[in-house]
Amino acid sequence: MSVSLHYVRHCYNTKHVLWKCLRLLPKHSLSTNVYSYDEHKAGSTEVFVPDKKSLKLSSSITYSTQETKSFIENSLLLYEDFITSDEENSLLDEVLPYMKRLRYEYDHWDNAIHGYRETERSQWSEANSKILQRVRTLALPPGVPQLTLVHVLDIAKNGYIKPHVDSIRFCGSTITGLSLMSDSVMRFICEKNKEMIVDVLLKRRSLYIMRGVIRYDFTHELLAEEHSKFNGQYIPRDRRLSIICRVEPEDHGDGSSTTARPYSR
Repeated sequence: MSVSLHYVRHCYNTKHVLWKCLRLLPKHSLSTNVYSYDEHKAGSTEVFVPDKKSLKLSSSITYSTQETKSFIENSLLLYEDFITSDEENSLLDEVLPYMKRLRYEYDHWDNAIHGYRETERSQWSEANSKILQRVRTLALPPGVPQLTLVHVLDIAKNGYIKPHVDSIRFCGSTITGLSLMSDSVMRFICEKNKEMIVDVLLKRRSLYIMRGVIRYDFTHELLAEEHSKFNGQYIPRDRRLSIICRVEPEDHGDGSSTTARPYSR
């Protein structure tokens, strides 16, 4: 028996209302402290700023031509080992109990994903809120409104993401994601010149950042397990879970901007 998206949203909204009720209780009456992104941002007196010198900017990116590399410039960044194994486990401990109640779906509302289940969260434990704040601080541009809901996307071992460009109606100029549970290969292809191809090895616990030209002018896809190759080498791929943060969509003056959106990649 499949679980409808309407039912999933109902469950999520019910959970969101429950969290609102819990927030009315005295903090000492709760067994764990739970924070939303807005609460963390507003209530924290200390903002964590990642030391970019200590982060390892990955070279696990290949370009079909030198022109392609020059064209995308710094619009695609990849940081290996952005989080530790313990931090990965902390994130998984929070999201997996909910995700396992959902069924993998094999037809998506815009036919972009095969073998997936997903949700969006605004409430995170204190420890995981700090991890996500590190992501936001490094990856998302300052002064630009951010989507408070964090997208959690679970791709089955036999799942994949088809080539697509995220709609400008649902998110803005920058998208960033943590890759958990498995290595995988993401491919970018320029819509106007199919010869311009970029392959990225998304190692487990890495963080990718898409912005500007790579976000708007290139499709991106997650290669299926049988096609999971990087630089000619097969990359074993298992179930993969990503945690994705975005900035709000820009106002294009035509009513196309909206944050009341269906799930997207």
